[in-house]
Amino acid sequence: MFPASKPSNLRSVSGVLAVLLLALGVVGCHPMERSRSSLVLGESVVLVGEEPARLAWIPIASKPIQVRNRYLPEPGAETYVQGRDFVFDPTKGTLRRTPGSRIPDFRTNSLFGMEDFDHSRFPGFGNTGFFVFVDYQHRTESPWPVQRPQVDLLPRAVAKLAKGGPFRIVAYGDSITAGGDATRPEWIFWNRWAEGLRKRHPGSGITILNGATGGDSTVQGLQRLPAKVLDQKPDLVLIGFGMNDHNRGGVPIPQFEANLREMIRRIRESNGAEVLLFSAFPPNPRWKFGSHHMEDYAAATRRVAEQTGSAYADVHGNWLTWSGRKKPEDMLGNNINHPNDFGHWLYFRVLEACGL
Repeated sequence: MFPASKPSNLRSVSGVLAVLLLALGVVGCHPMERSRSSLVLGESVVLVGEEPARLAWIPIASKPIQVRNRYLPEPGAETYVQGRDFVFDPTKGTLRRTPGSRIPDFRTNSLFGMEDFDHSRFPGFGNTGFFVFVDYQHRTESPWPVQRPQVDLLPRAVAKLAKGGPFRIVAYGDSITAGGDATRPEWIFWNRWAEGLRKRHPGSGITILNGATGGDSTVQGLQRLPAKVLDQKPDLVLIGFGMNDHNRGGVPIPQFEANLREMIRRIRESNGAEVLLFSAFPPNPRWKFGSHHMEDYAAATRRVAEQTGSAYADVHGNWLTWSGRKKPEDMLGNNINHPNDFGHWLYFRVLEACGL
């Protein structure tokens, strides 16, 4: 198991964000304008030739945008220049490469244009070197993420955090939960979430442990539960499975549900810890090994949460909110089934909306 990243790393990121807020004109803007708009930092997109690529929201035309080759601005990051490297259409919320752009052309990705691809046949596959990251402001037209608060289902956690003292969390699941394709430990979604909890509950000694194992389905999750979760004596367990269960030859829905229910039963009987389940997003639809029925596993996760009185975070539904505007490859670090840094941010925002 690996502990959460050091707070100093997160503080340095906060400093970078403060500079970025100033650059984008967010700090010091009129309060009413601030209330009507939201800031997006590091939204990821891949650009194909000179085709336009859409952002998740329509930016405010009067506000500047920043486009670079790294998730957040840092020494060594390359900033791309509007007109030279890309053309921005604020009315449509799109970017496209210019003919002489320094932005990588996604057509040179080894998996570009492949259908029903077997990733193992393409050494060096992945999207990390092809992303551009965009900072912009957009109008707040409807609430996002769409997530009901879950505090009523986590009464012990609420009470213990309010009281102060040690509070132990285990993040349990597959390679996504293990941090797959997050480029820094502090950007893994549950690390960001735990840091937010520390700020909201400064009197609590919050620790979070990574109990996840890449490649696991709920079958292996049951097998590893004693060592990875029960022996750690957590107060709260985050459980995220489904990506490997859903693969061809994976775990059928009835067994998937039964496995989740059994995990929850054992966790509660062990030391009374509470559980927050979260669903998974759909993998690349062109990937050979996916059954591409993730919606069924997300629905099953929700059912188990409702049947057992557990908290539930709807990652799947909020990921799909953007599917009409963004390509799957825009947010897949490995181009298959791992979120990139911006995708981890989405997970974090959904967990944050649960309300602890």
